[in-house]
Amino acid sequence: MTPLAAHTRRIVMAAATAVVLTGGVAAAVFLGSDTSADGPGPALAHTSTTGKSDNKPGRPGGSAEPSGPGGDSAPDGSDGSGDSTGPAAPPGASGISETIDHATESGGKSVSITIDDGPSPVWTPKILAVLKQYDVKATFCMIGPQAKANPGIVKQVVAAGHRLCDHTVSHDEAMNKKPVAYQSSEVLDAQKMIEDAADGAKVQYFRAPGGAFTPDNRHIAAGHGMRPLGWNVDTKDWKKPGTATIVNTVKQQLKNGPIVLFHDGGGDRAQTVAALKELLPWLAQQGYTFSFPAI
Repeated sequence: MTPLAAHTRRIVMAAATAVVLTGGVAAAVFLGSDTSADGPGPALAHTSTTGKSDNKPGRPGGSAEPSGPGGDSAPDGSDGSGDSTGPAAPPGASGISETIDHATESGGKSVSITIDDGPSPVWTPKILAVLKQYDVKATFCMIGPQAKANPGIVKQVVAAGHRLCDHTVSHDEAMNKKPVAYQSSEVLDAQKMIEDAADGAKVQYFRAPGGAFTPDNRHIAAGHGMRPLGWNVDTKDWKKPGTATIVNTVKQQLKNGPIVLFHDGGGDRAQTVAALKELLPWLAQQGYTFSFPAI
């Protein structure tokens, strides 16, 4: 048995077990109902590196259990994925590497703007307007049910030339501790929701919530055409620390690498919009170009 066949057999066996336990339905665990202006969707919570839960503003729920490599992010603001990264491994049958991406397509002095947890009918259009003003393309990491509830916004993102990223169904930051069948459902069900909302535009990346990557969910994503996508700079804008703090965080952490993480979902993102208005022209003035993450 080749390593690939063994891996595939493990996924099939786990899926069969899940079907038996759930009466034939692969269950996706939701963390609560969204009652914010962003529309329906799962509750979104981030866990700090101390293990103390920091719920996103406007969202109930959350777990006190540290999730994924480094919890919400490593002390330097990166996704803390460490050993999972490095030079890209040879691509699998899909042609997509399973290693977590921390590079831009263009290389050199470039950055990639990535935006998580939407789409939001309130904040995504505002962010799209800022990106258009400065002629910047970004990658939007979408929650499956949010995309399903806001297909018009998804189409706006695609029409503006931005790229799509799968950010799972439930934003479960402990998904790395769950069975393979559950991880598969979180990844693939969200991919379908996003692509359906986008009228078939392809989702090109997968970002595990809170950096909860595993060899299994990276393998599943890459096998379905999605490069695992990390980050190097975590603005922590979801905490609403103030526009100046968000801006300074980016300036201080750019030395970590080129993938910068913002949010358009999960609550009031006025500070994110204001920070982008400051940061995009500043980055250009510093000689940075804007590029998509590598695939």
